[in-house]
Amino acid sequence: MPQKDASSIDIFGLLSQESSAEAEKKKRRKELLEPTGVKEIFKEGTININKFTCVGGQCKLCIKACPTNALYWTNSGIGVTQDLCVYCGACVLNCMVDDCIKVERTREDGKKERFSKPKDVVMLGEKIGSQKRVARVKSILPTVEEYCKKCVDKDIDLRY
Repeated sequence: MPQKDASSIDIFGLLSQESSAEAEKKKRRKELLEPTGVKEIFKEGTININKFTCVGGQCKLCIKACPTNALYWTNSGIGVTQDLCVYCGACVLNCMVDDCIKVERTREDGKKERFSKPKDVVMLGEKIGSQKRVARVKSILPTVEEYCKKCVDKDIDLRY
């Protein structure tokens, strides 16, 4: 059997094969998510279900809450179709057992988020929402310097 030495291996060819496989995976994911109508916000992430603490056979709340039907019931517990999961956290919010479902996701800006309790999901949502509100208020209201300059230009006395 002929052996390949290190000089005959095309590294760039191998890299292009990996990128084409990744492009194919993204295309497949897009095709799978299109019928659900769910927007993909988080490009990367993982979801893990602890089969020892899961009582999914009794409640199946996470399956009902999943907007993309990525969660399903099997004989051994809850299963996950990783290609369908958008890492939204709906399953964690509806799970009645803390630390049963663990989600890790990466935001568009590169920040990583991890949560496994409903409280964590709510706190993340409030944090993100409050950051957006603060940015909106800053864009609308003038800064102190701008306000003082307007007052000086109009000859308004700022002393109380």
